[in-house]
Amino acid sequence: MDYVKPTELVGDLLQAAEYKAKLPVSKMVVSGALSGAFLGFATSLSWTVVAQGLPAIAGAVLFPVGFVMLVLLGFELVTGNFALLPLGLAGGRVSGGALIRNWFWVYLGNLAGSVLYALLFYWAVTNFGTGDSGAVGERLRALAEKKTLAYREIGPVLGWGTAIVKAILCNWMVTIGTVLAFSSRSTAGKVTAMWLPILTFFALGYEHSVVNMYLIPSAMMLGAKITVADWWVWNQIPVTLGNIVGGALCTGLALFFLYRAAPSTASNPTRG
Repeated sequence: MDYVKPTELVGDLLQAAEYKAKLPVSKMVVSGALSGAFLGFATSLSWTVVAQGLPAIAGAVLFPVGFVMLVLLGFELVTGNFALLPLGLAGGRVSGGALIRNWFWVYLGNLAGSVLYALLFYWAVTNFGTGDSGAVGERLRALAEKKTLAYREIGPVLGWGTAIVKAILCNWMVTIGTVLAFSSRSTAGKVTAMWLPILTFFALGYEHSVVNMYLIPSAMMLGAKITVADWWVWNQIPVTLGNIVGGALCTGLALFFLYRAAPSTASNPTRG
């Protein structure tokens, strides 16, 4: 059957976590960079469409293309690993040191790819800095300021609290998308299953640390009045913490608790 039951799915997730924990650093960094760039493509596509006058939901419908591509190609995305590696740790397949190693190098790769794509996008939309970015630039600047300066304005408790809660909710959905990639044996089934939760988080405006690795630097290059300190203190750090909580607790450990007795099925461990 095409459908993989949850009781079988956790075995596949444990196998994937063990595989990811053993990846060499070079593969984690390069595949992480490709993931960051692909999410940058998807984010810029979504907001370019919205800047043309379509409703925001149109951008949300399109955004999952980046996630689908990177998952089907077996690239590394740290937000998905925020669920898979804790599940592997709970199942005795991954050590604490291997978990931190994976998260660190994949995060670094995601950051490098995201910022590189932001620079390439800036050159593309401004003709190497000689023109104006138009409506797309306006959208990106406004969104990046909402994700940083708006949190700063309401203070460290409420600002960080809001960012963390939005990040928890975001990665709850993103990691469900990662898990659902294992729920089908067919490409069409995987794409459909992944599309739904990724569309949901983007449409609701929640906070994704890797998306923000592209969006905020891109807006800064396009003239947003945001400093590097604003980016990291008011968004990147709290959002990363929230993404870890959402992925580890709401998806990884929750699924392990529910279905940990499941036998492993021989599924491709590189997916997700």
